[in-house]
Amino acid sequence: MSAATSATEFLALHQHGAGFILPNAWDAGSARMLEQVGFAALATTSAGIAFSRGVPDGGMDGTEMLDCIAAIVEAVDCAVSADLESGYGETADQVADTIAAAVEIGVVGGNLEDAQVPGELLPVEAARERVEAARSVAPLGTFVLNARTDPYMVKHPDAFAETVRRAEQYVEAGADCIFVPGVSDAGDIGRLTAEIGAPVNVVAGLVEPVLDAATLRDLGVARISVGGTLTRAALSLIDRAGREMLEHGTFGFAEGLISYGDFQQKLRRD
Repeated sequence: MSAATSATEFLALHQHGAGFILPNAWDAGSARMLEQVGFAALATTSAGIAFSRGVPDGGMDGTEMLDCIAAIVEAVDCAVSADLESGYGETADQVADTIAAAVEIGVVGGNLEDAQVPGELLPVEAARERVEAARSVAPLGTFVLNARTDPYMVKHPDAFAETVRRAEQYVEAGADCIFVPGVSDAGDIGRLTAEIGAPVNVVAGLVEPVLDAATLRDLGVARISVGGTLTRAALSLIDRAGREMLEHGTFGFAEGLISYGDFQQKLRRD
């Protein structure tokens, strides 16, 4: 299947109220396991990739991140959307270079954030310029551009209005989908999906309460991702298992696991 065809099919999943679940992988193994479960598409997680490499979220440069994304794309046959953070560049032209490199890797889409410095939103004009630059090197129909806007993450005093204002700008600039992390209030989510003139992506597991997929679909959400939540779940298991071994000398964490043989079978590519 060509990249353009794959991107078109991926974009077709983004319908108001479809609420398709897009799980986030952090390495080739997690990607293969999610594909084996049956997901038709998956995304990467910049936080999860960073955590798995022993650094905090935001602690990797663009070259390192693209190398990790490439390993995930190579490991699976399903469509992959990339978490490209704020584009790994100070200027719109540098962001365009990052998007072009991601397209070359073979991803069908990617996230682009409007918060380059933690806790601080880019001016909307600059953020729009970056979306336009991304769109210029990844034409409509060939790459699903998911513009992330962070008013809820930075606790903007009027997060709803600021999210809608920014979303309008990014859609006009060519974004296919608007990603709003940090929102968990059902009323706000329903209002956002009604006001924003594009499919809306929310992330489950980042903040509480964690709404289920059925509820999010009823609220009009098109796409549900989980960000670094799966990675945190896996690494939390390691933390608990390590404490169990060190403090109690027991191995209860080993009960009920997928067997070695099953892993061999699942990860075999014939």
